[in-house]
Amino acid sequence: MINGYEIVVLLVIVAVVVGPERLPAYAKELAALVRRGRELLRDTQNRVSAELGDAGEDVDWAALDPRKYDPRRIVREALRDDPPPRRPGRSKARQASTTAPGTPEASPDVDEPDQRTPAGAPVFDDEAT
Repeated sequence: MINGYEIVVLLVIVAVVVGPERLPAYAKELAALVRRGRELLRDTQNRVSAELGDAGEDVDWAALDPRKYDPRRIVREALRDDPPPRRPGRSKARQASTTAPGTPEASPDVDEPDQRTPAGAPVFDDEAT
């Protein structure tokens, strides 16, 4: 962020570089640019409100502020969440009795079968990122 002292220094540098004869014209252009920016922001807010209707009233816009993004907080909240409940599956004793010797045991909460090549190496997907 720029503090007050740095703004004053920047304004003095701009006044010296631009010169006193062109400074009023640039100030008018800057004021017009700020006005257009405010109008654009106001129009965008009105359009978003019109498009979302009643659903837009429930959105917490302050929570979406990128200045509040803190990766440490997000990780802490993610780690605090309870793990998903386990799917009811076969018991380990029953699973062990049906598994052939020398083959890896499948986890009861895994949806897909173990995708391994005959040599036991994991399948390589060259299109994965």
